[in-house]
Amino acid sequence: MSAQTFAELTGPAATTFDEVLRRNPGEPEFHQAVHEVLESLAAALTRRPELADAALLERLVEPERQVLFRVPWTDDSGRVRVNRGFRVEFNGALGPYKGGLRFHPSVNLSVVKFLGFEQIFKNALTGLGIGGGKGGSDFDPKGHSDAEVMRFCQSFMTELYRHLGEHTDVPAGDIGVGGREIGYLFGQYRRITNRYESGVLTGKGLGWGGSQVRTEATGYGCVYFLAEMLRVRGDDLLDRRAVVSGSGNVSIFAIEKARELGAQVVAASDSAGYIVDDKGIDLDLLKEIKLERRGRIAEYADRVPHARYVSGGSVWEVPCDVALPCATQNELSGTAAAHLVKHGLMAVAEGANMPCTPDAVRVFRAAGVPFAPGKAANAGGVATSALEMAQNAARTSWSFADTDARLGAIMRDIHATCLETAAEHGHEGDYVLGANVAGFLRVAEAMTAFGVV
Repeated sequence: MSAQTFAELTGPAATTFDEVLRRNPGEPEFHQAVHEVLESLAAALTRRPELADAALLERLVEPERQVLFRVPWTDDSGRVRVNRGFRVEFNGALGPYKGGLRFHPSVNLSVVKFLGFEQIFKNALTGLGIGGGKGGSDFDPKGHSDAEVMRFCQSFMTELYRHLGEHTDVPAGDIGVGGREIGYLFGQYRRITNRYESGVLTGKGLGWGGSQVRTEATGYGCVYFLAEMLRVRGDDLLDRRAVVSGSGNVSIFAIEKARELGAQVVAASDSAGYIVDDKGIDLDLLKEIKLERRGRIAEYADRVPHARYVSGGSVWEVPCDVALPCATQNELSGTAAAHLVKHGLMAVAEGANMPCTPDAVRVFRAAGVPFAPGKAANAGGVATSALEMAQNAARTSWSFADTDARLGAIMRDIHATCLETAAEHGHEGDYVLGANVAGFLRVAEAMTAFGVV
């Protein structure tokens, strides 16, 4: 990650951030996530100065528990490999820790802490009883056989299981952790504990405790939020040109829902490059390539003559009306943001966690482009995970339509909460401030009620 320029903080926020930098050296992603929240809290602390008492900010930025562990496993040739595992249980004031596991070579403590910190506020915004946590490993499932992935997941869970429980910590999937990995992880948890504790992991298969819409939820939820942003401004997605970065679950189902609401999605990407299809992405083909065969997006252009593939570069070179960054952190730079604004960008909703750099966010806000941060716009995934937990607790399941309706209602409620909170604090229309302050207030009030713990 390149160095970011942070705006100056004042008062308790500045003191807290200085301490974060001192205690967490060499963790730029975590620094960025903390600064983004603290930058918004001046308005809340001016109205509620007592929330700066009892070192509440200092406690908020310090994880309740950080677990790092060795993950040894054997590949198909019999060679022993060693990866590193992480679980950061950041804040449990509102409920059991909840947040995904990411398996990717870029995973380190800074990345996991940034994701866990974001998760605190995202989960609070859902209004459901879940705290914030995150975890993962620097293991990359790509290029490994099913048997190798299984052995890695079993070794990973053999250490992690002792920290989990449906009332303690409930992981889900993230980048590199889909239904296959969740199945192997749950199987090992059940084997070790001798308990069929469905609520200990979410993102499970539908035949063994999973929820309808969970696979689609983050992408669908992001588009529901985007549609609300446009609706309150008297607009909609009909015939709008959209660009979605990434081509995993979040991206593909954001494309699916955007198309359902009338948008024309013309570009998507993976780590090697991006495709442009001015007639609109063929979603069935994209699903076959990326979800069924785990292939490269370049294959799309090989099979669609009028589409073009660009190796490397940035998908944000493609002009659009609405942008849905759904790939990874810090993928959309200030330069890319200025290019999009110049070409008529109307709105941005983050489907990934912190995909826009601070410079990009400043460009969007300065240009008056409505911008939805990930902790609000991509909360649909964790919201549906909490719905899965509720179904597991009741030993029941809901239909796709029922679960999708609940997801839509939650996303509309999060949108309304962000707008109302921003207006109450003198920053009408500022989704970043609204999301940060609303999430902070819910967590802070619970922490205050519990005393110094």
